[in-house]
Amino acid sequence: MTALAEALGFRSDASLLIITCDELGVSWAHNAGVYGALREGMATAAGLVVPGPWSREAASRYRGEDVGVHLTLNAEYDLYRWGPTTYCPSLLDGDGGFPRTLDDLWDHADTEEVRRECRAQIERAIYWGFDISHLSAHLGALDLRPEFFDVALDLAVEFRLPLRMPPASAERQAGFPFRSLAADEGVFSPDQVVRVNRTASARRVLERLLSEMQPGVTEVVLRPAVDSPELRAIAPDWPARVDDHDLALDGASLRTLARRVGVTTIGYRAIRDLQRGRR
Repeated sequence: MTALAEALGFRSDASLLIITCDELGVSWAHNAGVYGALREGMATAAGLVVPGPWSREAASRYRGEDVGVHLTLNAEYDLYRWGPTTYCPSLLDGDGGFPRTLDDLWDHADTEEVRRECRAQIERAIYWGFDISHLSAHLGALDLRPEFFDVALDLAVEFRLPLRMPPASAERQAGFPFRSLAADEGVFSPDQVVRVNRTASARRVLERLLSEMQPGVTEVVLRPAVDSPELRAIAPDWPARVDDHDLALDGASLRTLARRVGVTTIGYRAIRDLQRGRR
């Protein structure tokens, strides 16, 4: 759990925290929330949904922040739809967008179409001017199925990017050693990933995490968005997203707690640069 922290130049007992805001590009409310959290709040990284309806607007606002590509193969909302950036029939549902559920995706997706679509999302983000810092998977679609994980790992190797992965404790559930496979290819990932349960207070979860953090690199994933009629119409869990935004902007007490317990915040770019220096 401490090898990555030490490789980054910290002590073996250092506790490092990445605060990532996913779903940049999904809507105007998400763009405003994520960039606000990065520029005025405590966020240290973000994930871009390239097929998102507002991704081009997100690109127009980019000013060099630590942004990765949140590889997306699902459109989970009932009334708000998006779909592939390439011609990939197996990645479409009856509505003409991405499947809403993971089971639907996994049951019908052609692996080569998944590979083509994911590569196109990365290449489009680069074309738009993003200095991509990492890769992650929307809804975890590429994490726990070996044929899909192979796609994500191959792209992480090709583009020399860290890849968000579940902790090693999830390998038994997945049925294959994804962490070892990534390590063999020189691909780095945070040691732990914490996603806030949408029925819980993000502030309380983060306060508890800071108080109990173990040595190593931990990533906390938020989905901040500003309150707006658009957001309320799109997302049934809009109060949690607004709560994430408020937390990310009003983080003074959490920063004080982090300093008191010796937690250091970092972004993904430091891990990317380390990974590229190793190969």
